[in-house]
Amino acid sequence: MTRIAFIGGGNMGFALAAGVKKALPDHQIKVADPISSQRDRFESAGIETTPSNTEVMKDADVVILAVKPQTIDTVATELRPIIKNQLVISIAAGTPLSKLNGLLGEQLAIVRCMPNTPALVGEGITGMLANANVTAAQRSLAESILSVCGLVVWFESDDDLDKVTALSGSGPAYFFYLIESLVAAGESMGLSRDAALQLVVQTAVGASAMVAQDGNDPSQLRENVTSPGGTTEAALNHLAQQQVDQEFVAAVTAAYRRAQELAT
Repeated sequence: MTRIAFIGGGNMGFALAAGVKKALPDHQIKVADPISSQRDRFESAGIETTPSNTEVMKDADVVILAVKPQTIDTVATELRPIIKNQLVISIAAGTPLSKLNGLLGEQLAIVRCMPNTPALVGEGITGMLANANVTAAQRSLAESILSVCGLVVWFESDDDLDKVTALSGSGPAYFFYLIESLVAAGESMGLSRDAALQLVVQTAVGASAMVAQDGNDPSQLRENVTSPGGTTEAALNHLAQQQVDQEFVAAVTAAYRRAQELAT
């Protein structure tokens, strides 16, 4: 049995704890959060809670830092005297592995993770980075825990995780923005909002499934649906004229640069 202590009971922490409880029932989970309403949500899911970070650490094998980045310094100051040789998994956004080791202790095994919000519905993807103290067994354990909310991908540096933050961490917002825009286009042509939303959402689901399942390059799938002189070609030609592809690259690059700034 692996005993997992969660520090912080926000949405991502809840998704991960609930996922572990369902997928890995042999693990023991306990969550610390000072806000009673947050603890109530875990309790209703059958997960034990406490308001005390010190209490939740007792006998823990794994400590998951699920706190906001602006509180990481305060939390680390509290944990450092009581943390021993547990595996630490951090899902605190924008907090580099180097800073985590500096705050908690250079000898600790720490895995830094960058999940995204589709983890809340079991469809997330998490970028993961381990320090040199993490053993093969601990790496496997961290992967088994994070994979309950979706796919996991390992990377080699904090800079890689900044890129992950810009691409998949912020990525759901890019797709929400596109969905919003397409729904607005449907409404502008006279469709009801409900009808436009249903059409766009299912199209997004179906297109993503084709990329994931067919093994084809997205550009090939795009060409397959683009008939010469047809409606799709007219739309894509307009997007090309507006250099939308280049603007997406610039937008993600801006997110990457901001991630670097926040990590300093």
